[in-house]
Amino acid sequence: MKNEFSTKILSDSAIETAASLIKNGDVVGLPSETVYGLGADATNAKAVAKIFAAKGRPADNPLIIHISHIEMLATVARDIPSLAFTLAEKFWGGPLTLVLKKRSIIPDITSGGLGTVGVRMPSCGLFRQVIDLAGVPVAAPSANVSGSPSPTSAKHVLRDLDGKIPAIVDGGECGIGIESTVVSFDTPEKLRILRPGFVTFEELDAICETVIDESVLCKTDISQAASPGMKYTHYSPAASVVLVDGSFEEFTRFFGENSGADKYALITDDQTADFPYPHYAMGDGSDKDWAQRLFKAFRELDEIGAVAIYMRIPAKNGVGLAVWNRMFKAAGFEVIKL
Repeated sequence: MKNEFSTKILSDSAIETAASLIKNGDVVGLPSETVYGLGADATNAKAVAKIFAAKGRPADNPLIIHISHIEMLATVARDIPSLAFTLAEKFWGGPLTLVLKKRSIIPDITSGGLGTVGVRMPSCGLFRQVIDLAGVPVAAPSANVSGSPSPTSAKHVLRDLDGKIPAIVDGGECGIGIESTVVSFDTPEKLRILRPGFVTFEELDAICETVIDESVLCKTDISQAASPGMKYTHYSPAASVVLVDGSFEEFTRFFGENSGADKYALITDDQTADFPYPHYAMGDGSDKDWAQRLFKAFRELDEIGAVAIYMRIPAKNGVGLAVWNRMFKAAGFEVIKL
């Protein structure tokens, strides 16, 4: 897509301008608690097409619809199971997306040709105010070039989409830093996690029977993705990502054998201070710290010219499952087991 705009950075008080752009069929970068989204009127096929064009996004990759209050859910989805309202009451506003049967008001381009659509209500007050002022549900995938790390600041959005969209609302850095958990309903009382996120398997399984889709943990052949992040390599920096399964000592030895001035280890372990090779410290190593900083770290390492990024896998419990999933896809579905 050729550059068509002089992209403006708007302050977080410019919600009326952002809402006006959406009402007029344009797209705008918006902050949320998860990552920055590229928002457009979810009911306007021409507006949604601008999202796909700006991102270079495959047409069969569905978008998530954002609403500002629970009453909007019935305007975009139908045959909603009671469990969906139970989950909404506990986790909305927040980083949980529910895949439900869509209403005809949602065009096929928004849902990737599916009869279902993902819906969530963000906790970010600014985003919800824009939705209210626009008066429409807002389709908003991550505001980045398709396949690259998701943006957690307005400057990330500008770096990817400058000249491709009219405006970005600068709401500061995102607090969570990874995309929402996406679930579908195997039955009215059973959930399937299609994309892990900040709302964890453990939290959902405490409410009802919950299973993890195989696409979360291994590469699968999917003809039609029911959720963003299922089908394609995602979240990848320009540097190659090498994902390693092994102890810290094994990882240190392996990286030493493959290290170089343009290769970095991404580290959270307590031993970071003693790591003798080029590395990037992520923090205290907690699941939530990984989640909040992962995409930011990818982008910062690209900026300093990293050619390869080596990472140890986290435990696949809690938010660690979501971090693992993002790493796995960024590494092209490959893991080196030491």
